[in-house]
Amino acid sequence: MIFVGLSHKTAPIEVRERLAIGRSQLPEVLARLTAHPAIAEALVLSTCNRVEVYASPRRPAPGLVRPGGAPPSADDERALQNEALRAAVSVLIGIGGDAVRGHLAGRVGADAVVHLFRVAASLDSMVVGEPQILGQMKEAIEIARGAKTLGARLGRAAHRAIKVGKRVRTETAIGAGQVSVSSVAIDLARQIFTELTGHTALLIGAGEMAEAASKLLVRAGARLVVVNRSPERAAALAREVGGEPRPWAELERAVVEADIVVSSTSSPSYVVTPDLVRRARKARRGRSLFLIDIAVPRDIDPAVNKLDNVYLYDVDDLSQIVAQSVEGRAVEAARAEAIVVDEAQAFEAWTLERALTPTIVGLRARTRSILSAEVERSLSGKLRHLGPAERQALALMVEAATNKLLHVPTT
Repeated sequence: MIFVGLSHKTAPIEVRERLAIGRSQLPEVLARLTAHPAIAEALVLSTCNRVEVYASPRRPAPGLVRPGGAPPSADDERALQNEALRAAVSVLIGIGGDAVRGHLAGRVGADAVVHLFRVAASLDSMVVGEPQILGQMKEAIEIARGAKTLGARLGRAAHRAIKVGKRVRTETAIGAGQVSVSSVAIDLARQIFTELTGHTALLIGAGEMAEAASKLLVRAGARLVVVNRSPERAAALAREVGGEPRPWAELERAVVEADIVVSSTSSPSYVVTPDLVRRARKARRGRSLFLIDIAVPRDIDPAVNKLDNVYLYDVDDLSQIVAQSVEGRAVEAARAEAIVVDEAQAFEAWTLERALTPTIVGLRARTRSILSAEVERSLSGKLRHLGPAERQALALMVEAATNKLLHVPTT
């Protein structure tokens, strides 16, 4: 198995958004990956903080790699993995352009498995312990299954990754309390205003991240206004949390009224521009405007930050608050790391057993064939005087001896 991709750890947001792959684009990307002769299976995980490809190399038919149909040697396997790695890198650069090249990280073999399991356990998340990653990974798996790009090897790894994530959340307290990008954004809002009660918060978007932010804002006492391109979704979310829905056409007016704006849409282009904010500033009569952009690609043009009395924060700006969260979860993170190592070792044992199965089956069949031929030769020669009962007893004895001889070295 191989992994290649980028995340908040390897690339700033302006690079990550170049490679952002929407849900509707995933089947096409999966098809491009598996169309390459080096890749047999593929899974793509695309979130606001990472875009990662997991793949299983395409292996030649038995007998084409090593004489006699033996499994590939360690060198053969590494060569196949490296070829698949290069293929995946090529596809990602084709999507994000050459600017992403220097920010891509890759792993092969056991290291790729460990990385997958760490991601599922939220150990590689910007906010360690956040629960969204498990749902995002499940969705990525379902899309790959629908695209028919998951087989026995990668499918097993993906299935185990979900189990690892669940085990970590069950056996540790890594997810205790509010831990998500949305919760960190609201923590930042609290730092800005000290108290959100009596302040108006504008939420742009109505997806999963926006929904999480809306509940936290209302819980903190803010008056919530929800704007979304789909008026039905805006109304549904506002109704659920006790907010006020507004049509998309009233976005600028909503910005004028808001004390703080939190934006999380899936728009491929900016929804809040410098021109919109300039017009809103005039109507705000000098009131400061705080904007928190938790979308990737970004919803708010970074040039907005250059305007007077306007303060913009994106997901990369939340890192200082996140660092405090990580310190408080260090002990639970260490317990989660131990679970990841345990599960990765178990998966490697399964992989080795699966790789050796054809050889073991062939060895058993070959041994039985040789012994059977020798018994038949003896029964036609020196032992031809044996009767039916004696011949059957001899056959049973040879079969039992064969099983005992092969049991230890092939189990």
